[in-house]
Amino acid sequence: MDRKIYVDNERYIAGLTLKDEAALESNNMALHACSDPALVLRNRQHFAASLGTELENFVCANQTHSANFHRAEAVDKGRGAFSASTAIPETDALYTYEPGIVLTSFAADCVPIVFYHETSGLIGAVHSGWQGTVKEIALQLFRHLIHTENCPPDGFRVQIGAALSQNRFEVDEDVYSKFKALGYADAFMYFKEATGKYHIDNQAAVKKQIELAGVPEERISIDRTCTFDSSQGFSYRQDKKSGRHMAFIMKKQ
Repeated sequence: MDRKIYVDNERYIAGLTLKDEAALESNNMALHACSDPALVLRNRQHFAASLGTELENFVCANQTHSANFHRAEAVDKGRGAFSASTAIPETDALYTYEPGIVLTSFAADCVPIVFYHETSGLIGAVHSGWQGTVKEIALQLFRHLIHTENCPPDGFRVQIGAALSQNRFEVDEDVYSKFKALGYADAFMYFKEATGKYHIDNQAAVKKQIELAGVPEERISIDRTCTFDSSQGFSYRQDKKSGRHMAFIMKKQ
């Protein structure tokens, strides 16, 4: 199995590609973190075909741990799909109303989010590493979607994808203080006396941000698979040369 499907109904398909040692570059999907871009492109093309679409319909961002988001239109199709140089610059969240576009985000321990809105037909993909979380990318994006795009909050279905677990996400006081300053993350952190490290549940912090934007808790799901501990996980913390998962979502034609 080279992917995990979170949603597959008559309107949407969404999920997360997985590490697979038998595949080219272990099924790495990232052009910015690979040994051979040609092999990553083959992985992407194989994956696109399995979705019944073409790589030309993918939209990828040049993720920089920002809080920036971009509304993708039909003209954006193919951006970042074949070359990192054409990706949407300095952006960590994408959304669109367009059918047939595959929105993506890439991660190896960071929190991926995919979502759709039942009445408006909007879909989105987000990358929230700890830096994106302390910049409140999820909170800002969902507030924008609710207040500017006029999406009623109870129409969202949000999936928080596999990421580094709280047990594995140990940090020093500098990162802890950034989460502490948010004012709502205390319940998602603990201190371990034996190591002198703080442990943070980034997935829970992201979920809280989406709730603070107005999305009801029961509309948000979390995949608690740890990317460090799972044999199907890419983990930058475990291996600095790690490949990347691709979270994806597409509104069907």
